[in-house]
Amino acid sequence: MQETNILLVEDDRMIIENLTEFLKTEGFQVWSADGQEKAMKILRNQHFDLILLDITLAQGNGYSTCTQIKSHYEIPIIFLTALDDEFSVVTGLDMGADDYISKPFRPRELVSRMRTVLRRNSKTPNFLSCREIRIDPVKGIVTKRGEEIFLSALEYRLLLVFFQHRGMVMSRSMLLEEIWDIAGEYVNDNTLTVYIKRLRDKIEDNPQEPKIIKTVRGLGYKMEE
Repeated sequence: MQETNILLVEDDRMIIENLTEFLKTEGFQVWSADGQEKAMKILRNQHFDLILLDITLAQGNGYSTCTQIKSHYEIPIIFLTALDDEFSVVTGLDMGADDYISKPFRPRELVSRMRTVLRRNSKTPNFLSCREIRIDPVKGIVTKRGEEIFLSALEYRLLLVFFQHRGMVMSRSMLLEEIWDIAGEYVNDNTLTVYIKRLRDKIEDNPQEPKIIKTVRGLGYKMEE
């Protein structure tokens, strides 16, 4: 069963510790950040199913953080805040938040709301992600830090093959077998080298020192887990 990843953006250390511990007992995997900059950095390297976002943060605020997240990612957000006036509620929801719960809240009520939001968004495609690279397999779209990157059909297929075999060393012959049906007789050992280079040029920050698709000397290639 796939784990549900939660990002808790909150600057109260006590709430972070207590809520993280409780959510873990409910089967969630929890990451935390105390401000907007740290939250965006974590989002660039990890896929999340839901974000719990406080309005008052150590750096930035919940509203600006929500806007920043929504401009780059399609992730449901629940606001956590001590502000329970109507204006705060409406502002949060108008900015794209999926729900809003005021402090102090009962942990089990929060979990119930989280599961409701997750069910509501369950029709969202299961994205594939590694570091800052993300694939929407339904739309066939690849993004890097939220910006779309354009791959040829064979480059896209090659990237999918690596995602489908994450952590596994893929020999050149295995890769050729996987992508043969896309380009047929035009795929050979030399063209494979060219396409791996082109793919790295598009997805790696430094293609000369790849972090996503690594070379395993004498064996082949491997995408990090």
